Amino acid sequence: MKDQISIKVNIADVSYPLKITVDEEENIRKAAKMINERIKTYTANYQINDKQVLLSMVSLEIASELQLYKDKNLTEGSGMTDKLKQINDLLDETLKEA
Repeated sequence: MKDQISIKVNIADVSYPLKITVDEEENIRKAAKMINERIKTYTANYQINDKQVLLSMVSLEIASELQLYKDKNLTEGSGMTDKLKQINDLLDETLKEA
């Protein structure tokens, strides 16, 4: 198990103590920053100050983006496999001819 460090991240004006690996720290801090930026955007655009509502909206937005990313990878991933198989077949044919 990798060594863990203790950090605090602030999300929606609440401090969360976490134990994470050193490798995770940058990603966690970037994620917290992204969440806070989206909260600021929703607060400015919709004049919503209820933290629970803001966190719910940001959660839905991020989950929706993740789902689109997963769906896109599934559909594009199968096409990539076919392309790689075609390339492999061409390489096999070329090596047999040489």
